[in-house]
Amino acid sequence: MARTLAELPAGSRITDYISLGVIARFFPVQKIHEVLEETQRASVRERDLPAHVVVYYVIALALYMRSSYREVLRCLLEGVQWLLDPSSKVKVAGKSGISQARSRLGAEPLKKLYDAVATPIAEKRTKGAWYRQWRIVSLDGSTLDVADTAENDQAFGRPGSSRGSSAFPKIRFVALLENGTHVLWGAHMDRYATDELTLAEKVIPSLRPGMLCMADRFFPGYKLWRMAAKTGADLLWRVRQNARLEVEKRLPDGSYLSRIYASTKNRRKKRNGIVVRVIEYRLQDVAGAEPM
Repeated sequence: MARTLAELPAGSRITDYISLGVIARFFPVQKIHEVLEETQRASVRERDLPAHVVVYYVIALALYMRSSYREVLRCLLEGVQWLLDPSSKVKVAGKSGISQARSRLGAEPLKKLYDAVATPIAEKRTKGAWYRQWRIVSLDGSTLDVADTAENDQAFGRPGSSRGSSAFPKIRFVALLENGTHVLWGAHMDRYATDELTLAEKVIPSLRPGMLCMADRFFPGYKLWRMAAKTGADLLWRVRQNARLEVEKRLPDGSYLSRIYASTKNRRKKRNGIVVRVIEYRLQDVAGAEPM
């Protein structure tokens, strides 16, 4: 029996469908349905944009940030059509339909999906992801611009500037990063004014034994170090130049053992100190490198 050669719809791109396949691979539809049921966001009746499609749509928005909302939806729906039923017609919802669908979904299912799916993925052969037996991860924070709306301004705030305030509201986030793959997981975000150390306390529990966690000099402190050490992960954190780390025992390689304390009073009485190993170093062939 003769078979008709399948063709892609006019004006579409093969990358649209490849992107859809990548999304479906890392975010299986079964997992999405589980999250929707758990958060009670599953569609109770058949719609043009059922809840699981809206989840894929929001993820796709991150891949096509420079395209309009409707164009992203067209690419997504044509991908679904090509993969499942090439003979069906694509119906792209209007702006109000898209807005209503996203409002019905809300943020909670996407957060739960992220927490369930976004995890370290490095294999033993992944370059830059390992040092000896340790999986290398980094703890860090940053800020992101969000849309310049009154709602975002009220929810997140914006930094000040010499001429008033910044052009866009911002969110502040702290996350763990898997070196080698750049997978960002365990992330928590809040208002711009929220301190990174406060957010780091919510991120730290995502560490696991077998990880080597690196962090910049802003993070080391008694409370956060103790929390991170209890996870079983090994820690390699840079400290401020003015940190008091008195030599208790010099080791053969030049490093030494010291203790960190929760307060000056505890340090004076040498009470409840945490033993740490201090490594002093300087970056070679880097102009103006400070001793660390």
